[in-house]
Amino acid sequence: MRLVDDRERRARLAVRHGLHPEHRASGPVGAAEAVVCLHATEAATVHLAVGARTRGTTPADVETALYEDRSLVKQLAMRRTLFAFPRDLLPAALGVALSRIAPEQRRLIARDAARHGIAADGDAWLDAAGAAVVDRLTGSPALPARALREELPELSGAITVNADKRYGGTFNLAPRVLTWLGAEGRLTRGPNAGHWRLSKPAWTLLPDWLGESIAPLPLDDAYAQLVRRWLARFGPGTLEDVQWWLGATKGATRAALTAVGAVEVALERERTGWVLPDDLDPVADVSPWAALLPTLDPTTMGWRHREAYLDPAHRELLFDSNGNGGSTAWWDGRIVGAWVQDDDGVVSVVECPGTDLGGEGRSALALEAQRLTAWLDGVRITNVYSSRLMKGEALP
Repeated sequence: MRLVDDRERRARLAVRHGLHPEHRASGPVGAAEAVVCLHATEAATVHLAVGARTRGTTPADVETALYEDRSLVKQLAMRRTLFAFPRDLLPAALGVALSRIAPEQRRLIARDAARHGIAADGDAWLDAAGAAVVDRLTGSPALPARALREELPELSGAITVNADKRYGGTFNLAPRVLTWLGAEGRLTRGPNAGHWRLSKPAWTLLPDWLGESIAPLPLDDAYAQLVRRWLARFGPGTLEDVQWWLGATKGATRAALTAVGAVEVALERERTGWVLPDDLDPVADVSPWAALLPTLDPTTMGWRHREAYLDPAHRELLFDSNGNGGSTAWWDGRIVGAWVQDDDGVVSVVECPGTDLGGEGRSALALEAQRLTAWLDGVRITNVYSSRLMKGEALP
């Protein structure tokens, strides 16, 4: 087996992910294609991830791709996570959502509707609520969840859970019904009612939004297409890396690797990885580069095993217990810190303890901070997933 060492893996991600200044993507769609799709759990991540991988692209250009050209479409898919997909990947994304996510969401919503006394028959209640939403949106402009809930009695109903916990409370079922309909491919998130850094979607019928119907791929075909794209951009990766990203079983992941003809290569730390059969040639090294990536960026989140670009001693400073990454500062292919903003929106880099960037690295990251400050133009980003380093917390 050919060895693909850590240095080559870092060179691959620098070029293929559009992070090296000589290999920027051409625009929002190109930036998404560079990492297969963009994380959209936090609305600002989509825009910031594009900005980090392109030249001259503004937040307004990303808005155009999402809401006018609709060349990027938000869809719940792998790991029950919201992504912004290039349009040609929607059949695969919908195949995963329809086969894996929608049935589970249906089961949970119907269970909660019955358990909390909203309806004696939770499945019947959910069917009626879903039909009412689709009927209301047929021939209608997009509507936010609150408007649909207020107009449609079929959507009324709330549950109280974990009332004694910080994360508990009383929650309407209506947003979950809309999420389920989105996983089924009947609805999609349309225009955003708020600023680009916030998520305030209005919902609409998917064929109305796209001007065409999208046929979901069978699950096995969907997995194979997604794995092929992942290997082209993230490979090599271990079986566990691919499985984690895909959110599938180990058996389904192995089948997808077989379907695309993936080839084994040796990795450092006595691991075995996979690449596409036409991707065995060595990749040349690249000059040092710096990047500031947003919370949940696809590169930061792309692999389960992250030692090739992350010092394990810094993991708890940069990732939460579920593996959600905060903002990151990169120097020459490694995560070396995070970035934050002050009250005026000025970006600065917070280095991981014990990191020796040297003068070149520190200067390069300072320039990236200036570039991001100008790109944001006074907009301050708030994050749900803020790492300990972003909060200024030290390890115990």
